[in-house]
Amino acid sequence: MVRMDLIGKCGIQFFGKMSASISHDLKNVLAVINENAGLLEDFCLMAEKGRALEPTRLKRLAEDVKHQICRGDRIITSLNTFAHSADRESVTIDLRELLGLLVELSLRYASMRGVHLEIDPPADAIMVTTFPFILLNLLWFCLDFAMTAAGPDKTIALAAEKSGDGARLRFRKLAGMDAAAASFPTDSPNALARVLNAHIRLDPDSREVAVSLPGGAQDA
Repeated sequence: MVRMDLIGKCGIQFFGKMSASISHDLKNVLAVINENAGLLEDFCLMAEKGRALEPTRLKRLAEDVKHQICRGDRIITSLNTFAHSADRESVTIDLRELLGLLVELSLRYASMRGVHLEIDPPADAIMVTTFPFILLNLLWFCLDFAMTAAGPDKTIALAAEKSGDGARLRFRKLAGMDAAAASFPTDSPNALARVLNAHIRLDPDSREVAVSLPGGAQDA
């Protein structure tokens, strides 16, 4: 039996956690732009006092601002996509894009734990019909566990692949899985998996966690 109270609690906590991380990254972008604005003010004061300005320094400053604007745009695009993942309960999505979004949302947490995330994308799109927000929530639980089980190499490989008439998402290279396996999955990811008719499998021999999704995988 699916506990909807637990599902709701998981969703609120997940949305809050990701929103906090995204807002932190946006504040960093604004802080860098503000710092560069301060440098521009200093250059203006120097020019008013008759000191020559170095074009290379101004060019570098402009490039830094452009870089931060692009970074901020990427962050907001991820936030927008993440927010819309809760719009509908049944949507056909490309798992490659969903994995990319998961990584974008998780980069700060991975960096804080010294973990490198790498995606091994399939050549073709893998389309499934699912509830994107709940699937993202489930995959976050798996990735959070994978970061604990990454071992000394601190690298996690994420992959999506077709599996029969369904699909499978894999978190590989978990060298420390043996020590962490007893703590996963807990009630929360199990409840999310039941909503999606998905299955979580830990494979200590292959050093991976896999999430299998039911039929609905399609050719692009």
